[in-house]
Amino acid sequence: MNTLLLWVLVAAIPLFSGCQKPQESKTPAGLPAATVEVRVVERKTRAATEEVVGTLRARLQSVIEAKVSGKIERMLAVPGRKVSRGDLLATVEAGEVQSRLEQALALREQAGADLKRLALLFQQNILSQSEYDAAQSRFRVADASVKEGETLLGYTRVTAPFDGTITRKRADVGDLAAPGKPLLEMEDSTTLRIESDAPEGILGRLALGDKLPVRIAGVDYDLEGVVSEIAPAADPGSRTSLVKLDLPPAKGLHSGQFGRVSMPVGETSALRAPASAVLQRGQMEVVFVSTGNRAQLRLVKTGKQIGAEVEIVSGLDAGEWVVVQGAAGLKDGQPVLPKP
Repeated sequence: MNTLLLWVLVAAIPLFSGCQKPQESKTPAGLPAATVEVRVVERKTRAATEEVVGTLRARLQSVIEAKVSGKIERMLAVPGRKVSRGDLLATVEAGEVQSRLEQALALREQAGADLKRLALLFQQNILSQSEYDAAQSRFRVADASVKEGETLLGYTRVTAPFDGTITRKRADVGDLAAPGKPLLEMEDSTTLRIESDAPEGILGRLALGDKLPVRIAGVDYDLEGVVSEIAPAADPGSRTSLVKLDLPPAKGLHSGQFGRVSMPVGETSALRAPASAVLQRGQMEVVFVSTGNRAQLRLVKTGKQIGAEVEIVSGLDAGEWVVVQGAAGLKDGQPVLPKP
């Protein structure tokens, strides 16, 4: 009898357990209301752009040559050295030029002595006017020869044409210098520009003075390039024209760097929301939308960022209000109190 009663009690335990009221689980509806800041999603128009690659070059650069022929006697320039305008870079042997100058000096001295002697005779009316004029002409010719020789002797000193940096040395001591044969290359690295080959379809939308965004590898922010030159003729092979944009001074820039210029190709419109509204959850981008004073989690896909705003490709509609401040701690369905 006791055994039968025990079995009845064991069988009744599940029945009594099933009659108990289940515990209520905590839902987002039970969370406290959060005060947030919201902004409306709007459709805005912007200029559509195409990125064109380019190369940084110095705005002021020069290939330095000697103006007279002769062997290089001294080479003072070294690649990487900063020089000022007028600094001596190289000297050329000037034996022949020196000889010509000495000859011209001797002739001028003789012509000057003759002119003084003939001037006395002319004052005494012993010499005719034509003979005196001829003596003056001979002196002027001799004097001009001296000045020519001094100028040529000055050409044996190769100097820097502007303030800048030596970038390449193409000759050394003992080499023959001659007009048309490069000795050195230099540039002013403080003034740079980017040169790009723009397609035909873009040229009609560009004008001198336009300001375009420029991205340079190694620089964390976009630079503002100003269009300074547009080639009037296109390259028949590539169907592109050379466009040059002046760049502002920036740390880390040097000639030869690779860059991209955003050139206008038309207009496009897209939904925009503040970039602060977009949260990164792993590989997903989400926002919280304020709907009926509740936060609704949305999965979105973003596009180009423009200033403090980002384009929304999908996931939102125009006119919806997104949470831009206080979204990090929200949960889907939580009550929100938008700031006025």
